[in-house]
Amino acid sequence: MAKVVELTYYPVKGCAGISASEAEVTPAGLAHDRSFMVVDEEGVFRTQRRDPRLALILPGVDSAGERLTLRTPDNGEVAVDVDTTGVRRPVELFGTPYRGIDQGDIVARWLSEVLGAPSRLVRVPPEHDRVTDGRTPGTAGWADSGALHVLSRSSLDLLNEKIAERGAEPLAMNRFRPNIVIGGWDVPHTEDRAHRLRIGATELAYAKLAVRCAVTLVDQERGAKDGPEPIRTLAGYRRGAAGTVFGVKFSVLRPGKVAVGDEVDVTAWGEAEVSYTAER
Repeated sequence: MAKVVELTYYPVKGCAGISASEAEVTPAGLAHDRSFMVVDEEGVFRTQRRDPRLALILPGVDSAGERLTLRTPDNGEVAVDVDTTGVRRPVELFGTPYRGIDQGDIVARWLSEVLGAPSRLVRVPPEHDRVTDGRTPGTAGWADSGALHVLSRSSLDLLNEKIAERGAEPLAMNRFRPNIVIGGWDVPHTEDRAHRLRIGATELAYAKLAVRCAVTLVDQERGAKDGPEPIRTLAGYRRGAAGTVFGVKFSVLRPGKVAVGDEVDVTAWGEAEVSYTAER
């Protein structure tokens, strides 16, 4: 029986995640997921691709989303009252313009010190109307694309087997920063074919495969790039039309609550976009 074995949300895009035993699923994904984003002086989003030290920043947000804390082992902690009504400023995510609410100079100075470059923090405004693409369109905060990123343990197990064959060390699940990890699917990449899911009170629909980038090269504990894996190995057996793929993005059809231990019910199956053979 397939079940949810991990739930993680990422309040600040690019920063560390927060594990949860249960979470509310909103139309934009897990509550508070990617609600905040670090930007440079021009408003362009910062990413672990260029700023791997983002991984060292551990956020905390209260259940109401009204108080945000950020901390690192070396820079202490900063806390701010979340501003949801302030002046909107232009920001840019993958070349697309949006509006974000600046969270003030105190957190900006702290982030600039941690990252060694001028930075500011913005929040998704209440009127944020971003539409994400894919087989089932949806919405999201500042996530790369899609409300929820789903990955199975068996997919990571297969990848780590292939990485071991190259003489390299296995990778942790957090390299891929999923929101929902599913256990109990014996066949790797079953998530590719699970086109409609019912988990707890929610219903999710397949949007597209998750295209992997250089963020997966960053050791999430050290905040530094760590060799060619997993991209080197994935490129050998997980190439899709848009690039190297691993995991799936889902849109939210019905919001509700999910919890670790919830059964995952596949209500509609479909063809996988990338072929997979069970041969090891």
